[in-house]
Order: sequence, then structure tokens, then C-alpha cells
Amino acid sequence: MITIDGSQGEGGGQVLRSSLALSLVTGQPFTITNIRAGRKKPGLMRQHLTAVTAAAEVGQAKVTGASLRSTELTFEPGEIQSGEYHFAVGTAGSATLVLQTVLPALLCAPGPSALRLEGGTHNQWAPPFDFLVKTFLPLVNRMGPTVNATLVRPGFYPVGGGEFHVSITPANALQPIELLERGQTKRVTATAKVAHLPRNIAERELRAIGGKLGLTDDDLVVEEVKDSRGPGNIVMIEIECEHVTELFTGFGERQVPAETVAAKATQQARRYLSKGVPVGEYLTDQLLIPLALAGGGAFRTLELSRHAQTNIEVIKAFLDVGFEIDRTSPPGCVVRVSR
Repeated sequence: MITIDGSQGEGGGQVLRSSLALSLVTGQPFTITNIRAGRKKPGLMRQHLTAVTAAAEVGQAKVTGASLRSTELTFEPGEIQSGEYHFAVGTAGSATLVLQTVLPALLCAPGPSALRLEGGTHNQWAPPFDFLVKTFLPLVNRMGPTVNATLVRPGFYPVGGGEFHVSITPANALQPIELLERGQTKRVTATAKVAHLPRNIAERELRAIGGKLGLTDDDLVVEEVKDSRGPGNIVMIEIECEHVTELFTGFGERQVPAETVAAKATQQARRYLSKGVPVGEYLTDQLLIPLALAGGGAFRTLELSRHAQTNIEVIKAFLDVGFEIDRTSPPGCVVRVSR
């Protein structure tokens, strides 16, 4: 039985999600204590509990401690089952993070799977649906599987109510990939989505981004979302390069000017463009587990965040893999995974 301290490193929900994902794939049971001890509201919130129950269903697991606000949990996985699944957070909590929990196991499942996920699709502190489709899943597909995602309805905080579907055809084994150069920058575009809010908010965001990044009107897109169950706003800057596409976001908030929202996304995009690395901070977090399961691969990124460093320590508790962090050839650093 592996013991995980949920307060280690950044002390958030990623420690739990990574532990669940790796437990499913390796068949190793674990106990986690101090769940989300580094957060203002420790313990299992609704989206974390949904991730636990989803993992238990996919892996036919025995679970103790799976209740709201629980700070300790034991998870004993059985065999991974492919098939059709429906997971609903029930709040605006991130449904994309629920996918993050079960995807590694279903990439290794005996057959194809189809998922229907409900909850938040565009949340702060979670990969938005567009990031999955444009940035992360294309890289997963390069490793051998075929994963496709379709947005049915967006869900914004605080109402949620979003839905998306995912189809997964596993590969016999995940193949390592290398992302050391991003290649030529093909295009930079910005999209601002508004749901049940004035169009002017999106137009101001795009005007600010266009001015800072030198984009033309053809590179700026306003999307007025009609089918969201509640109001919401997100602005996204998409940087399409030869070998990778990155996506940087800003989320609208009450009493926060549109220009401030745009500035957050612009700052991330300008930093990425100036550093010359192919993999941004959030994509780094997403790539660590797939490469560890492949037993190899490498990518160049910015300096590792505390979030990524914590994720590496959790992975090493379940898998006999090594992570070499090479800082001798700037820009950024190269992360190499090996068995």
C-alpha cells in the first residue's frame, strides 16, 4: 500500500488526481492523507469527489473515505474496464479535471471508451475545453491512441452545466515523443467568448490583445455563446506553431475590467513567445503522466513550477521512472523521462 501525503508540494487536488490515475494504471492501492491541505477549504470538494467515483467506476475499485470534505482516502483498484461512462460534477467544478483523472487508464484499457462529462468546461485553475482539443489531445494522439472531444454546451463558473463528449481508442502502448523545438510560428489568433453578457466585453478584450500583440481584425474573433446555462467570459490566445499549439487564457470576473482580463492572457502569451520554448507551464503538467507511462520522451519548457515538481514526486511513488531536468542549454530547461 502506497502512502501519499496530500499536503506535499503545492498541496492541491493534483496530488489526489495523479494518485488516482497512476493507481488505476499500475494496479497499486494507495492511501492519501491531508487531502488538499494547502487550500483554503481542505478535503474533497464536489469535483474531487466526482474524480474519485469516476476512477472507482473505471477501475472497479474499493474506496473508503469518499465523502465531501474528507481529508483521507484509501483506493484499491481492480481491473480497468473500457466502455461507456457518464460523469457529472453537479456543480461548476471542472469536468476537464475529471477527464484528466481517468484518461490515462482508458488510454491503457482493453478496448475503446466513450465518455459523457458534465460540469464546468471553462474554469479558472483548470484546463479549459479548448486547451484539451487544440493543445493537449493532439500530443496524446501522437503517442499512439486516438482521442477526440466534442463540446455539447459550455459551462462557466458559478452555474456550470456544461457538457462534452470524449471518444478514446487506446494504443497497444504509449510511444514516447520529443518536443524540443516549437518550429516556425504559423499564426497567432485571439478568441473572446461571452455568454449572456454584453458583446462589448469581448470586443474590448480583443482590442487590448490586438494592440499588444500586433494582431489584425482577421485574427480576432468574438463568440457570443447562446446555449450556456449561466453567464461567463473567457478570452483565449492561440499560438499555432510548426510542432505544437499553445493556448493562453484570461477569465472574466465581476468588477474586473475587460482590459485586465485581456492583460493576463497577453502577459502569458508574450512570455511564451519571448522564451522560445515549445511547452508552456500548464502543458508541462499535462504531459508528465503520459510520458512517464510511455517510459520515455523529452520536452523543453520554462522553469518547472511547484505544481509540476509536486506531480513528478507523485509519479515517482507509483512508477519506476526517472526525470532529468537539464538546465545547461537555455532557453528554459529540458525535461527527460527514462526508465
